[in-house]
Amino acid sequence: MSHSTAQKYDIEVPVLIVGGGPAGLVSSLLLSRYGIKSLLINKHSWTANGPRAHITNQRTVEVFRDAQVEEQVKALSLPHDLMANNIWATSFSGQEIARLLTWGNAIERKSDYEKASPSEMCNIPQHILEPILANEALRAGSLTRFNTELIDFVQDDLGVTATILDRTTQQQLSVRSQYMIGADGARSLVVDKLGLNLQGEMGLGCAVNVWLKADLTKYCEHRPGVLYWIVQPGSDYWVGSGTFICVKPWDEWIMLYMYDPAEGEPDLSHEAIIARAKKVIGDDKIDIEVLSTSKWQINHIVAEQYSKGRVFCMGDAVHRHPPANGLGTNTSIQDAFNLAWKLAMVLKGQAGHGLLESYTQERQPVGKAVVNRAMQSVQNMLPISQALGFKPGQSEQEGWDSLNELYKDTELGQQRRDQLHQAVQLQHYQFNCHGVELGQYYASQSIVSEKNTPKKTQDAELYYQPTTSPGAKLPHAWLHDAKGKQLSTLDICGHGQMTLLTGHGGTCWLQAVQYVEQQTGFKIHVKQIGLGLEYFDSYGDWATLREINENGCVLVRPDHHVAWRSHEASHDANSLLLQVIDQILDRANIDLVELEKSKSNPSELAVIY
Repeated sequence: MSHSTAQKYDIEVPVLIVGGGPAGLVSSLLLSRYGIKSLLINKHSWTANGPRAHITNQRTVEVFRDAQVEEQVKALSLPHDLMANNIWATSFSGQEIARLLTWGNAIERKSDYEKASPSEMCNIPQHILEPILANEALRAGSLTRFNTELIDFVQDDLGVTATILDRTTQQQLSVRSQYMIGADGARSLVVDKLGLNLQGEMGLGCAVNVWLKADLTKYCEHRPGVLYWIVQPGSDYWVGSGTFICVKPWDEWIMLYMYDPAEGEPDLSHEAIIARAKKVIGDDKIDIEVLSTSKWQINHIVAEQYSKGRVFCMGDAVHRHPPANGLGTNTSIQDAFNLAWKLAMVLKGQAGHGLLESYTQERQPVGKAVVNRAMQSVQNMLPISQALGFKPGQSEQEGWDSLNELYKDTELGQQRRDQLHQAVQLQHYQFNCHGVELGQYYASQSIVSEKNTPKKTQDAELYYQPTTSPGAKLPHAWLHDAKGKQLSTLDICGHGQMTLLTGHGGTCWLQAVQYVEQQTGFKIHVKQIGLGLEYFDSYGDWATLREINENGCVLVRPDHHVAWRSHEASHDANSLLLQVIDQILDRANIDLVELEKSKSNPSELAVIY
C-alpha cells in the first residue's frame, strides 16, 4: 500500500463487515483463519444482550468444528440428549396432552443423526454463542469496532468506500475496502442502499419474547426438552398460550407468545408478564424474575439477489422467517461459510470474480427454501389447535369443554384423539427435518455438475441422503490415521483449502495435482484413503459412501461441498483437473489488481484512529 493511499482513508482493509451477529462474527473469524484481514463494525456496545436464537444444527456445528470453536460451543451449550422432548400441555403443572421426541432423539432416528455427522447438534442461546465467536475472531487477528455504525457507502470497480460513525466520540471515519459484507440484520441499511429486491410479506404476526428466571426443575427434569407448548383456551396461535424455550436447565427461559395489534399493544409491565407466566406454569408458588422483554414480528422474506458489485449480504438481511425449524441463525452462519473462502481466494489472486457470483447462485435457493419451510411449519401447527377444539371467538369455558372432550370415551373423543395424533406426527417436519438441515445441494458455475443427480429414496425433508454427487456436502465417515487417531472425512478437508480425496490406484490424481500447481501456483491438498494409505477406512464407511471406484477422486471445496468427482482413474488426469480448477475458480478472470495487492502484503491493514 502506498503512503498516499493510506492517507486518503482513515481505515483501509480488504473486507469490511457490517453487523456483529452470528453471520458477521463467523465471517470475521473464518476470514482471519484464511489469512484475510477484516474490520467488523457493530453499532451496539457488545454482542447480543439476550438469548434470541438457540437451536444449533449439525451442519452449523460442523462449521464451528472447521473454525476450531466446536469444543468451546459444546462446553457452554445444552447437550443433545437434553433436547429430546417437545411437550404440549395445559400448563407445566397441568395435563400433558402430547409429546414428541425431537432432533433425532427417537430410537428410530438416532442412528441417522449419528451416522450423518461427526458433530452433535446442541442448544446454545445467542448471547452465549456470540462472545465465543467474537473473542476467537479477535484472537485470530480480526479487527472489531463496537459502538460503530454504518452511515453510507459507495462502490466502484475497485472497491467500496464507507462512512462509519463512532457512536462514543461522534467521529465519522472513512473506510476503504475491496469488498463489504452486509450482515446487519432484518433492518439492513446495506440491503436498502443496494436496492436488493425483497420478495414476500412482512408483518404476518406479532410476538413477544420474555426472558425470565423460574425454577421449573420438578416439571422438566423427568421430560427434558427445549420447547414446552402450553395450550389453553383463548389462543389458537401456533405457539399456543405461551411457549417456554429452555435457556438454561431448568431455571432460565424465554416465554414466547403472540398478540393481535388490532386489539391494542400488549401490556409488558412486570406485573402483567408475571401473571401470564404464572398462568402458563400453573403454579402460583413459583418465583419469577423478568430479565427483559422484546417484541418482534413474523416475516416471510427472501432477497432475489444476495449481492451487487463488491457488496455481499447474508443472514437476516436477506432471509427472514419465523423461528420454526430453528433454521434462522443456522442458515446465516452457513451463508458465511459459503462466502468466506471465496473472498479469501479472490483476494489472494487465486480465483476470478466469477467465483463470488456463485454465492447468490448457491445460497439464495437455500434461503428461499428455508423461509418457505419455516412458514409451512407454522401452518402445520394449526391442526393441533383444531384437534384441541379451539376456535376463534369461543368463550374460555367453551374452550375447556372442547379440550376435555379429548379425555372422554366417546366417538367424538376418539376422533379428536386421532386428529391430535396426526397433527403431532406432522411436527416431525419441524423438529426432525434432517434432510433440510444437512441435504443442501448447490448448483452454480463453481460446481462441475453431472447429468444424473442421485434419486431420493426417502422423504428429502425428513431424511438426509449422503452422496458425493457434485453440489452435495461431503459425506461424513470415520477414518483413522497412521497413529490410530480417529478423524472424520470432514476433518481432513476444509480449513480454507481445496482437497482431493483418492485411494488405491489414484496415482494419476497425485500427479495431476502437482501439474496444476506447476501450471497455476494453486495448491490442492491430497488425502489418500485406503488400507495402508494415509487414512484407513477402518469401518468401511467411506467405501460405502464414496460412490466412485477407489482409483477415482472427489474434489472438495473449503466449505465441504463436492466441486467435482471422477469415478475412476483417467489417462488425461492432468488436463482434466486443470480444466476443472479453471472453471470452479474462474481463473480466466483473475483480477490482476487483486493479485498484485495480495503479493505485496495480503494481510496488511492501514488504520488511522
